[in-house]
Amino acid sequence: MEFTLEKTSGNARACTIKTAHSTVTTPVFMPVGTIGSVKALDMEDVVDLLGAEIILANTYHMYLRPGDKTVAKMGKLHKFTTYPKSFLTDSGGFQAFSLSDISKPKADGIEFRSHIDGSKHFFTPKKVIDIQNNLGSDIMMILDDLVALPATQERIKLSIERTTTWAKETIEYHKANQAKGIGVDQNIFAIIQGGTDKAFRTQSATELCALTDYDGFAIGGLSVGEANQDMYDTVEHTVQYMPRDKPRYLMGVGTPEDLVENVERGIDMFDCVMPTRNARNGTLFTSFGRINIKGAKFKEDEAPIDSECECLTCKRYTRSYLNHLFRAREITYFRLATIHNLHYYLNLMREMRKAILEDRFELFKKEFYSKRS
Repeated sequence: MEFTLEKTSGNARACTIKTAHSTVTTPVFMPVGTIGSVKALDMEDVVDLLGAEIILANTYHMYLRPGDKTVAKMGKLHKFTTYPKSFLTDSGGFQAFSLSDISKPKADGIEFRSHIDGSKHFFTPKKVIDIQNNLGSDIMMILDDLVALPATQERIKLSIERTTTWAKETIEYHKANQAKGIGVDQNIFAIIQGGTDKAFRTQSATELCALTDYDGFAIGGLSVGEANQDMYDTVEHTVQYMPRDKPRYLMGVGTPEDLVENVERGIDMFDCVMPTRNARNGTLFTSFGRINIKGAKFKEDEAPIDSECECLTCKRYTRSYLNHLFRAREITYFRLATIHNLHYYLNLMREMRKAILEDRFELFKKEFYSKRS
């Protein structure tokens, strides 16, 4: 990986990340392709219509179906999916959290049962790297111990201890693999934990960022039940302990407002299911806020979803037509709505990058919120 910090505007950063498969300019939002597919889209949509340079696939889900060994036999993620750009793979730690009724973290890993057939599995720090080696992703995430908020001090402390221990084991294993010719083009990020407790975040960030062989660092364990301002304050505190010369990734976040607030605080990379999931449920993002396209007021609305949007959907179709497709449960709706929401998110990142490069991020933020008021 080649990382270049090109410009700052306040604490906001414009950077370039070069992997074996693409050049990623930041700030960047990564569309979520959990099982190797961005829901409702094909790879032509993702590459040609949206111009996404990096997407996320999930280790847990790809391991269960179709199986990481199958993906490896089929040429790894890039050949299997035909997506030629960069992949980031999550480690499965979030799935252990979100599927907590069928998973149990332990000292040496996470035990879980498949949500598909109930079969029993155990993820260790080394096993998730083996799986991600088979998947061939450009950026691999370590196994971390994620807890929901609010949580007790004891549970957060244990989360930090486990995550640090696993991170040390993981980086040693990854470097040993690379010495054997395994995963030589793959990069690896550690994940900072600590809830919203600043002392815990300081401890976790300090311990993990001291492991200098990591290619980047993520902030995990946020957007899991805490207030938005608590998230923003935690990010602002944590980034000061993160290296300036490596990517900073905030996992699982979030709304357009969350992206703007956290770019302002120095975050480079984001992912979230919000634009795709909301699209399928009828919520569409615009420059002026959200709309729910199933509302009766859109039945005879001749306007596009967003008058400032240049996506395929807005250039060709009306709110009235989208309202009709949604109400009729026509499958075409999912594609058109997903294209719009992801275009909105990716374009928002491009606009923020332009503002940073021109050193006018503060003005950009004011204009962003003024439209929503």
